[in-house]
Amino acid sequence: MLTYLNHFKMRYLNEKGQGMVEYAVIVAVVVGVGIALLGTGEGTIYDQIKTLYTSVFTKAGKIAE
Repeated sequence: MLTYLNHFKMRYLNEKGQGMVEYAVIVAVVVGVGIALLGTGEGTIYDQIKTLYTSVFTKAGKIAE
């Protein structure tokens, strides 16, 4: 019975693949945030950033004239 318990521990309770899973989760979160930032539609963060840059460069162009 003890050998079965040891086999179970060695087979299923090791942390061998934990690092790859953590990296996969981090990549998934980064991709999710990227999709949220670059989402389409009116009023998204992408549109707000685009509007901000457009207004800043327009005002800077008027000052330079």
